[in-house]
Amino acid sequence: MTTTPEQSPPSAREDEPAPAPEARARRFWSVRRIPAALLAAVVLGGAGLLLYDVAAVRADQSAMAWRKEAADGLATRPLDSTWVLAGACVAAVLGLWLLLLALTPGLRSVLPMRRDHPDVRAGLDRKAAALILRDRAMEVSGVRSAKVRVRRSKATVRAVSHFRDLDEVRADLERAVTTGVDELALAHPPVPKVRVARPPEKG
Repeated sequence: MTTTPEQSPPSAREDEPAPAPEARARRFWSVRRIPAALLAAVVLGGAGLLLYDVAAVRADQSAMAWRKEAADGLATRPLDSTWVLAGACVAAVLGLWLLLLALTPGLRSVLPMRRDHPDVRAGLDRKAAALILRDRAMEVSGVRSAKVRVRRSKATVRAVSHFRDLDEVRADLERAVTTGVDELALAHPPVPKVRVARPPEKG
């Protein structure tokens, strides 16, 4: 009779499901209701006015004065005229602006956070992030006041120290700000940039 070695029970770690891969955090897209509403109103108004004038001409009525002047101007005015060039530049700038709005996400004030779950998206406002980092900076011994500005790739901290050595305050402040940036759980953490100075002397 042969014997087989006893199989060890599976460990608890093997029974646990594997963690889901972290989803890619993308920027939030703005709905841009105001530019879309303004553009739709302008296009609708212009198209309605043009269709009304065309229908009036088809009904044996005279065309509107603005349409006659526009047609005569386009037929007689040379292409190198100042007004023609200015109108073309305005139309080109407006078209580029609309393309920029359509191709860029917008909502630059919202910083995307890490997506630990693929079905959950979260964002943090820049002002809220700056306020959190400012609270971290004010906890450092020797810091009298602090101003924080958070951008997509950089977090600038300007602090005023009224005692302690500036190098020591700067080192402690860098550690505190770096820890605060990690605690924000941002998908693309900004690089901390710390500046420490003495308060201005009263004359």
